[in-house]
Amino acid sequence: MSRQGHKRRRLSRSSLALLSALIVGAGGVAIIAESASAGISGRADGDRTDLVTATIDCPDVGDRLRDVPAQAKPQVDEKLAQLDVQVADVYRKLADGTAEEGALLGELEQQRGAAIAELSGAIGRAGAGAEPPAGLEALRACEMKETPADAPVDQPDAAALKGGGSLRQGSGPSRGDFTPITSVRPNVRKPAPAAGASTGSFTTRCGRNENGHFNPDNVIVAPGISNGAHHMHDYVGNLSTDAFSTNDSLAAAGTTCTNGDRSTYYWPVLRLRDGRAERDAQAPGGGQDGNIGTILRPKQVTIEFKGSPAGKVQAMPRFLRIITGDAKAFTNGTANANASWSCTGFENRQLKDKYPLCPRGSDVVRTFTFQSCWDGRNTDSANHRTHVAFADRNGRCQNGFTALPQLVQRIVYSVPAGARFAVDSFPEQLHKPVTDHGDFINVMSDGLMAKAVRCINSGRSCS
Repeated sequence: MSRQGHKRRRLSRSSLALLSALIVGAGGVAIIAESASAGISGRADGDRTDLVTATIDCPDVGDRLRDVPAQAKPQVDEKLAQLDVQVADVYRKLADGTAEEGALLGELEQQRGAAIAELSGAIGRAGAGAEPPAGLEALRACEMKETPADAPVDQPDAAALKGGGSLRQGSGPSRGDFTPITSVRPNVRKPAPAAGASTGSFTTRCGRNENGHFNPDNVIVAPGISNGAHHMHDYVGNLSTDAFSTNDSLAAAGTTCTNGDRSTYYWPVLRLRDGRAERDAQAPGGGQDGNIGTILRPKQVTIEFKGSPAGKVQAMPRFLRIITGDAKAFTNGTANANASWSCTGFENRQLKDKYPLCPRGSDVVRTFTFQSCWDGRNTDSANHRTHVAFADRNGRCQNGFTALPQLVQRIVYSVPAGARFAVDSFPEQLHKPVTDHGDFINVMSDGLMAKAVRCINSGRSCS
């Protein structure tokens, strides 16, 4: 959607003049702004200090793509990754404190315009009637987006700042991004199975990334681009997955899965916001992209394929790629947000846009429920979404789509009581819980997939 004619509330000139620090760790600009009005809690003008965090909000070009010819795809992928690099570079320039916001946004608009033009040109040159989506050029401009004005969880509060404290690099999410799970009402609904439903399950055991397979790549979204994710990923399954993986290299690699499943399963790491320097503190995807703190190893990872409440499922095609959730949901909006947060013992209560505060003795749980309807033709799509879809409220796939085994990933973490944590994210996404997401490439052998389908369709539980 074009941003022309749409104006957000902008940061005031006086607020910008009071810029105290740039929080690269949150991807936002922390602004200590004097209150502009008198009478707040009986205090006079200028007697109140508010913490405002802002971030760069850029339209998601990749989400607009629907049909990219194969010969144009490498250049399109390169230009989409370049758009993310441009935003990260703007943050680094802001962190230097030597450039003005308006000038940087203007520079960013020019850079984005050039990249979008090259992307569009690559699609147009591919021939065969290929044309880029209309209106891409209008997506070049970015804005500043304000977040709720509460202090980041690993920063001094406003009172401390007023008393002479200062913000340091590496802020986490805001306090408002957390809520006690006990305050959430049960909200999980499961459709009743119809006659002929596939009620079985197939579990693949792939460990908890004990081998330390981490990188900030994303072979689905940014193939061939180092640090294409700008945040660190945890991997289980395929041992070789990185930005330069191909179908052939994945098929030839080893795996952490005990049943020989060479599929790749990955998600952003979860970190304690403890101020400690992790081994990637100075590295791309880590500290260089504002992702800091101790990486938490999962206590448990469950990878399960489930059936359809509406009928039988068919085999997934080999090398099918699925992304669930949206890594840019904070600026894109929540239409594609899908990851869920909860606590052990309370999993009938799921959160999309909050991190859970779990009672003592209860662990944090992340759940990724993947799309289970397939268009029957494509193993991927230009925006990595339209070749798959979610079933409706009754578990039925839309016309033209086929039911597949539904991947559900459940990841459990032991978080110290009272500790705050955050998911890795693109810098401008501020580590918001709504940006959580999971990625999957099916590299099961045809025989193993057939076994999973038989098990699911017959109502058995297998592994």
